[in-house]
Amino acid sequence: MDERFIPRGVQRAPFWRFMAWIIPWFGVLLWGLYGASLCLYEGLNQTNMDNRFAFGLWIYLDLTVIAFGAGAFFTGFLLYIMKRRELQPVINTAVVLGLICYSSAIMVLMVDVGQPLRAWFTFWHPNTHSMLTEVTFCLTCYIVVLIIEYAPLVLKNRQFRNIPRFLVFEFELHKLMPVFAAIGAFLSFFHQGSLGGLYGVLRGRPFAFREELGIWPTTFFLFVLSAMAAGPSFVLVITRLVERLSAKRLVRQNVFATLGKISGMLLTIYLGLKSVDTLVWINGTSPSAGFPAFEYYQRASFGTWILFAEIVPFGLVPALMLLNAKVRNHTPLLVTAALLVLAGVTLNRFVLTIQTLSLPTLTFDPFLTYVPSWQEVATFAAVIAYGVLLYSISFRYLPLFPQEREIARIER
Repeated sequence: MDERFIPRGVQRAPFWRFMAWIIPWFGVLLWGLYGASLCLYEGLNQTNMDNRFAFGLWIYLDLTVIAFGAGAFFTGFLLYIMKRRELQPVINTAVVLGLICYSSAIMVLMVDVGQPLRAWFTFWHPNTHSMLTEVTFCLTCYIVVLIIEYAPLVLKNRQFRNIPRFLVFEFELHKLMPVFAAIGAFLSFFHQGSLGGLYGVLRGRPFAFREELGIWPTTFFLFVLSAMAAGPSFVLVITRLVERLSAKRLVRQNVFATLGKISGMLLTIYLGLKSVDTLVWINGTSPSAGFPAFEYYQRASFGTWILFAEIVPFGLVPALMLLNAKVRNHTPLLVTAALLVLAGVTLNRFVLTIQTLSLPTLTFDPFLTYVPSWQEVATFAAVIAYGVLLYSISFRYLPLFPQEREIARIER
C-alpha cells in the first residue's frame, strides 16, 4: 500500500513488519504522554524533585540529548562551510537526529517548567542576566533552523517530487542550506556553551564553580567541545544501528572512518583542556572556596572512581582508539569507541547535574539522594519513543542515505 511513497531504487521491509515495529513504540509514547499529562495537570509534585533538588532526570538527560544532537550543527558546518564533502552521505540523518534531539528536549522542558502556557514570559520578560535566557532564545531559533533543514528532505519524497511547485521550492531551499548551516552553528555554539556555563557560575556550589576564561567560565568551552566530539559519534552509532536493523549497507566504510577521526581529534582536545581545568580546580578554585577537593569524593556513590572513569575509560581510551587508522577501519572496534565517547559525555552531564546537587555545601546540609518517579521515567520514555517513530518514518519514506541506492546496485 505504501510502496508509492518509498524512495525509488531502495527496498524496505513489508508494511506489516514496519507496523509491528511501530506499534510497541507507539504504546510507549502513549504511556509517556500519560505521565507527562499528570505532571502538567496535577503539578510537579508528581516528580521526586523539590526546591533543593530542582534538576533531576529530565535536565540531566536533556543535556545529554542536546549534546548528542550537536551532530546536526557540526556536520552541517563541516559539510557546507568547511567543504568536507565526504560527510554528504550522512548529512540527512544528522539533520533528522538533530531535529529529534532538540525538539524532544524542548518538549520535556515544557513539562519541567510546569506551566507551559506561560512559556512566552521568557521572551516577553527576559532575564538578561541569566544564561538560561540565552539558551531559550538559541534553542527556539535553532529548532526553526532544523525544521527548515528538514523540509527539503521531506519534499524529496517521490510523491511530493511529482508536484512542480514543491520541486522548485525544494531546489531553492537546498541552495540556502549553507546559510542555515552557518546560522545553526552560531546558535548551537552559544547555547551549548551556556548550558555548561550555567554550572560554572554557581558560586554557591563549589563542586561545579569554575574560573572565568574571558567573560565565560571554563565549563562554557568544555561543554561546546564535548558536544562537538559526541555529535559525530552519535551519528556513527545510529547509522550503524540502522544498518544492522535493516540488514542493509547505507554508507561506505570511509564515511564511518571520517566520523570517527573527527570525533577522536575533538575528544583529544577536550581531554587536554578538561585535564587542565580539573587540576586548576583541585589545586586552586575549590580550596580557595574552603572546600578541599577530596571532600567531594568521600561518599562511595561519588568516589574518585567517577572522575577516573570520565577521563580515562570513557575519554582517553576511545580517543586513542579513534585516532588509530586500523581501529577506524574495523567497524566493531570503531562502534565500540564511539559508544565509549557517548558514555563519557553522558557521565559528564550526570556529574554536573546530579552530583553537583547531591553534595552538601554547608556543614548542616545533608547529602541529598534522588530517585526519579515513574512519571519522570515515563515522560522521558515518550521522548525516546518519539525519536524512534520519527526516525523510522523518515528512514522508510525519505531518502536519508544518498549512497544506499548505489551500494545496493553494486552488491546486486
